[in-house]
Amino acid sequence: MSNTYDNLGDNHADDDVEAGPAAPLTLPLDQWHRTRGGRMVDFAGYWMPVQFEGIIAEHLWSRENAGFFDVSHMGQLYVSGEGVEAALEAALPIDLSTLPLGGARYSLLLNDEGGILDDLMVTRWGTGFHLVVNGATKWDDIATLRERLPDEITLNHLEDSALFALQGPKAFEALEPLVTGEYPLSALTFMRGGQFKLGGVDAWISRSGYTGEDGFEISVPAENAAELADLICAEPQVKPIALGARDSLRLEAGLPLYGHDMTETVDPVSADLLFGINKRRRSEGGFPGADVILPLIASGAQTRRVGLAIEGRMAAREGAKVLSGDTEVGTVTSGGFSPSLERPIAMAYVATDFTAPGTSLSIDVRGRKLAASVVPMPFVPHRYHRKGAA
Repeated sequence: MSNTYDNLGDNHADDDVEAGPAAPLTLPLDQWHRTRGGRMVDFAGYWMPVQFEGIIAEHLWSRENAGFFDVSHMGQLYVSGEGVEAALEAALPIDLSTLPLGGARYSLLLNDEGGILDDLMVTRWGTGFHLVVNGATKWDDIATLRERLPDEITLNHLEDSALFALQGPKAFEALEPLVTGEYPLSALTFMRGGQFKLGGVDAWISRSGYTGEDGFEISVPAENAAELADLICAEPQVKPIALGARDSLRLEAGLPLYGHDMTETVDPVSADLLFGINKRRRSEGGFPGADVILPLIASGAQTRRVGLAIEGRMAAREGAKVLSGDTEVGTVTSGGFSPSLERPIAMAYVATDFTAPGTSLSIDVRGRKLAASVVPMPFVPHRYHRKGAA
């Protein structure tokens, strides 16, 4: 394996570790990963596999078949109580009035200055809402939400649940024979979920994910995690996939990573994440940071997150300067070699005057200028199973 891919996995795994316990914690599938040869690293305060058979092979398998990802480090929360919808709308820039039962929606946790504390998924479950937050920020997220939510609202951290993702064009083919429910798995479209039995065990399954492919996220009891992982990975379309390929897949899909492409000093307008602030909320405000963000929506931000296609074979990493001529106009926040495109790609924040597709720029990598151009994202087309799709 080339150093390009070794660095991709190692850099992102190490960089994401947040202050927490002195030693990494273990997840329900810790021994399961080790038995299958997973190379374990400290990621977000947990031992997690960075690769199994190799990042390139795992990446391409996920694009062509179905990859099984253990994402149990993510925080799963359940928020409920009288007035929960209004309470969450005061804490997040989300419109819950249009979110149906089983519907999922992307949103943002913002500070009063309009910076992004985290990005998250919100799903209407029964009489409350299921939230999935990033592993490295979940303890701070829980503290922030508990501070913002009124006393009559209950926030439960679902520590006894594991979370899997099954991603790729053959994910449905692999999962469908394993589940039963009141309706077939085929009833789920992108960003919809429901309650099923997986191998006879209760599972909440939503059709979503972080690779740009069709796929599912699956919440199950932690005590059943190993047996259900075995069940899914026994399907011939499925192989376990680790952090390194997860990172290269999400980069190709143009999806930002918290702590790199989003931070508490970056606003949603610059980050090109306004879809995380629903239309009604952009009009009405009433959420943390609205006084800063709404004027930015009207006037525009000074920088914007863009995709960069890089000439040659050398990858640009986080922190590299983006130049127009000899003038610094931006900074790379994520970069690596794309296994699907067989070329280096990157995401960067660039001054708005230089963000038009086709704009020629360069990237300073250890004193060497790499020719680059602004390109639309995603780099690899999304293949989500949307409502009405064939």
